[in-house]
Amino acid sequence: MGVGKALAALVIMLLTLGKSSLIFAQNSPNVVLILADDLGFSDLASYGSEIRTPSITALAEQGVSFTNYHTGANCAPSRAMLLTGVDSHRAGVPNIPEMIPPVQAVHSHYAGTLSHNVVTVASLLQDAGYHTYLAGKWHLGQTEDKLPSRRGFDRTLALADSGADNWEQKPYIPIYKKANWYADGEEYQLPDNFYSSRFLVDKTIEFIDSNKNDGQPFFAYVPFQAVHIPVQAPQKFIDRYMGVYDQGWSALRQQRLERAIELGVVPADTMTVQMASTADWEALSPQRQAYEAKRMAVYGAMVEAMDHHIGRLVEYLKAIGQYDNTVFIFTSDNGAEAMGLARQNSWGNTLTLAARDYSVDYETLGLKGSFNAINPGFASAAASPLAYYKFYVGEGGLRVPMIIAGGPVAIKNQFSNASAYVTDITPTILSLAEVEHPQGLKRGRYGGRKVEPMIGRSLAPLVEGKVESVHGTDNAVGFELAGQGALFMGDFKIVFNHGTQGDSQWHLFNIQVDPGETRDLSAENPAQLQLMLNRYQQYIDDNNILPVPAGYRHETQIIFNALHLIYRDNILIIIILFLLILPFAVVYKSKHRKGL
Repeated sequence: MGVGKALAALVIMLLTLGKSSLIFAQNSPNVVLILADDLGFSDLASYGSEIRTPSITALAEQGVSFTNYHTGANCAPSRAMLLTGVDSHRAGVPNIPEMIPPVQAVHSHYAGTLSHNVVTVASLLQDAGYHTYLAGKWHLGQTEDKLPSRRGFDRTLALADSGADNWEQKPYIPIYKKANWYADGEEYQLPDNFYSSRFLVDKTIEFIDSNKNDGQPFFAYVPFQAVHIPVQAPQKFIDRYMGVYDQGWSALRQQRLERAIELGVVPADTMTVQMASTADWEALSPQRQAYEAKRMAVYGAMVEAMDHHIGRLVEYLKAIGQYDNTVFIFTSDNGAEAMGLARQNSWGNTLTLAARDYSVDYETLGLKGSFNAINPGFASAAASPLAYYKFYVGEGGLRVPMIIAGGPVAIKNQFSNASAYVTDITPTILSLAEVEHPQGLKRGRYGGRKVEPMIGRSLAPLVEGKVESVHGTDNAVGFELAGQGALFMGDFKIVFNHGTQGDSQWHLFNIQVDPGETRDLSAENPAQLQLMLNRYQQYIDDNNILPVPAGYRHETQIIFNALHLIYRDNILIIIILFLLILPFAVVYKSKHRKGL
């Protein structure tokens, strides 16, 4: 064969390979990955909540709801693991950058932004012929090379910060000079009629619609702002929850536990502990009770508003004939947020927020110009029946709802108590999309560079009804956040919490039968405790996890990091920031550890 014929044959072969790859992609399902922000374990109706979430409930009826799924304890580490299948420390995001102490930040793997030594699921799906879209919170890097437009997404509308106002382009804390939104890598100005949940679904529909007729599948990542602070919602949704929470947080926590037991979300004999940060509802004045109840009413409204707009996305996919060929994954980045001040409408906080053009008036809570957040009592109710919440590695910080559903999912309307982890999501998406891992990636190479291999396991065999679990009893999965640690192995979990709510002791729980972490088994099963401590130390060594400085507290570290960022610009902002966040530390310092 001559050189010309050989080249022609090579071209034909490459075109054939490209064509077969294109046909392969066209026959693959769409994937919609929906991520709530700071949503508690029992915040969905299908998991025991009084909040109306009919759209998500309908999805749950079309798939598997996981009751033993664990993520990270705060947002950026969880998002890094969710999108790569790699441990957060290996991905360069051991913590949110706002909480990393300087002694750690000097190390390259403690940057708090997504490293280039990992590959996102969007990049891998893009390689396989998928359209890839993102509309929502990113929080994995703000420089040009780390925005989602450079991490595998064709079209993006991304919030780069840890959060922002839901009604206007405005930062929610003075760490940020402005709310940093980007469209396809360029700075973006939000429209005047902006409300976050509606707008993010509008953009997702716009992105999908732009290519709906070309026959290629799509991957749409929709990370909502709901229900991250500031907790805000349209009035029509708030009205539905006025009066619902008048009995208080302890009553709500118990009611949700009972519903979760009735639904089969948790075992019938599940017990709970009361967090020391939960105040006595009956000791509050009637005026204070009314105010706290409305704060939670806005929270319920924000969850329902998110569900409403998810329903709009589902109806759109049905209208264009793509619903039956779409896999939906719904989950949260971590447990409920408990940083709302115990007295949000105190004079000091009112003045501090007013300086940033925010009001905490009862009449306008949740509306434009209002700052709102639930306090630790209702955060514990949102996590019911679990202990702790966001920033801690108790079950309330790590265990969240997770639903895999849609036409391509074989099992319908079932709960699964199988162990599942955030690093499993990327391998699961690839499996359900029928996209092979590149051979180079399995060997730690991608695009000519060295990358971290995935550690997660695909849950596809489970949702296809082929197996009951993908994690064996000897498979250990570790997690560390700012000196706090947890390790899961079979039915067991060891956990170490410090800070204002922790006791700085290791505990052993069987979380299959005791999800509320009420019965410490350390004394009666010391061998299991020691085995898991050894595995945790191996996890620390393998991932080059650094210790935190003595006395580290995430509340105060946020203050110090913010001062470092902005001290040259405006001394008034420093004072405002200090007054805003200082009460967190003061309130938590007065804790009692009874019941932990």
